[in-house]
Amino acid sequence: MRWTPGGESRDIEDRRGQSRGRGIHIGLGGALVLLVLSLIFHRDFFSLLGGGTDTGTVATADSGAVGAPASTPEEDRLVQFVSFILDDDQKTWERLEPAAFGTPYRHAKLVLFRDVTETACGEGETATGPFYCPQDEKVYIDLGFYDELRRRFGAPGDFAQAYVIAHELGHHVQKLAGIEERARRAMQSDPSGANAISVRLELQADCFAGVWGHSAAQRNLLEAGDAREGIDAAAAVGDDRLQRMSTGQVRADAFTHGSSAQRAHWFERGFERGDPRACDTFSASE
Repeated sequence: MRWTPGGESRDIEDRRGQSRGRGIHIGLGGALVLLVLSLIFHRDFFSLLGGGTDTGTVATADSGAVGAPASTPEEDRLVQFVSFILDDDQKTWERLEPAAFGTPYRHAKLVLFRDVTETACGEGETATGPFYCPQDEKVYIDLGFYDELRRRFGAPGDFAQAYVIAHELGHHVQKLAGIEERARRAMQSDPSGANAISVRLELQADCFAGVWGHSAAQRNLLEAGDAREGIDAAAAVGDDRLQRMSTGQVRADAFTHGSSAQRAHWFERGFERGDPRACDTFSASE
């Protein structure tokens, strides 16, 4: 991709320097305050400290100062790349969302973390892979996933990395457009069809990622082979491929994201059309 390093996006929340392994005693007074807050707001504020009532384990930076992550020049450059993609993608949806869905676009935050972090959707872990939490409208990613994408899943390249962010922001678009809420209600009313609905949600997010890719191509940000990288990245994380890698068997009834062929198809559709309205996976046939 053609991009210019330009520092860190204002929509980045960097938690890479935070660790839950170093305890800080909050004292009896602090414990009472947390207890009162928990009772008032009906939320476990002790869990935000990662510990119990005796000692709360707060997020502290490895270097001793919160927000000062230990990093490498390679990772610093990757953070700048992620920032560029995040900002460019969101600027694109500022234009596309109102026209396609009649709803204004508001920016999501992207959280960088290592190992584990708290989210409004529960505890986020590196092993989960990148994900979007609709409750707090944040995308969560451990940058180490990109090594997995390249080495384990065979999807190298900077546009493959960009696809991951664009897919998760596709879920944010669904949240703002009311698609995610309608799908969630449908899953609750028909639990037996929840997997099939989940697949359509994920394929639509792939298509939305392709829509952003189309915009990037129109603005001459892509280089030869970038589109192929995006298609290959979508196919690399298809349910059938992941099931085959983990168990040696494929069970279509257990799909939650779609097959490799489906994911590649819908990304490519969005990339070719450049129109979010072409991404109606819920009206598409099986």
